[in-house]
Amino acid sequence: MKMSDIFDLTNLLLLAVAVVIFLRLRSVLGRRTGADRARADQYAAAPRDASIHPLPKLDPRPAPVEAPPGTVDERVGSIPSESRALEPLRKIAAADPKFDTGAFLKGAKAAYEAIVSAYAHGDREALKNLLSPEVFDSFNSVIRDRETREETTEFSFVGIDSATIIDANIEGQMADVTVRFVSELVTAVRDKAGNVVEGDLKAVRQVTDIWTFARDVTSPNPNWRLVATDSPES
Repeated sequence: MKMSDIFDLTNLLLLAVAVVIFLRLRSVLGRRTGADRARADQYAAAPRDASIHPLPKLDPRPAPVEAPPGTVDERVGSIPSESRALEPLRKIAAADPKFDTGAFLKGAKAAYEAIVSAYAHGDREALKNLLSPEVFDSFNSVIRDRETREETTEFSFVGIDSATIIDANIEGQMADVTVRFVSELVTAVRDKAGNVVEGDLKAVRQVTDIWTFARDVTSPNPNWRLVATDSPES
């Protein structure tokens, strides 16, 4: 046998061994497990044009600790001892640890301005979120009458001179607080011809309103709604 024949036979044997090893490796490495398929499906499900959001930066500083709420008397504040609202307010503050007369009056002033402005402009959507259904029906009736007569209202809110809690009550989980507002407005009503039929656009008018706000003290919703309006006490 020639040397070249031996060389060719050796090459054939090596080639056969290499093919066997390749096929075995392919049978092992090419097999996909269930986890592999799940990862592939997860990536395939993502849209190609999905934006990449950077990871949030971690703040090494500890989170601030909220100050504990004050006592009932601290949260009731400087309500005069002779006020009939004092004891009911204490009961409201005891039932609702987040109730605070200062914060309440701040919110009541904001609600007052929003309500009188929405009422003047006939903004029913804004009123629905701030009034009880009964008060909304009353306000809406006046707005509808103005629209029927084709009257328009020109209105400017000057400011609130004072807002004083004059009464309060709590029955079960429902609390209500009554506030006397003294405000300054400029308002006038024009008929469909444009003539002023009510009010005066050149005069600032002082208005006194007595409004009652109510809320379920166990509700996670912190908002109070206007549930009653009244005339000033004589």
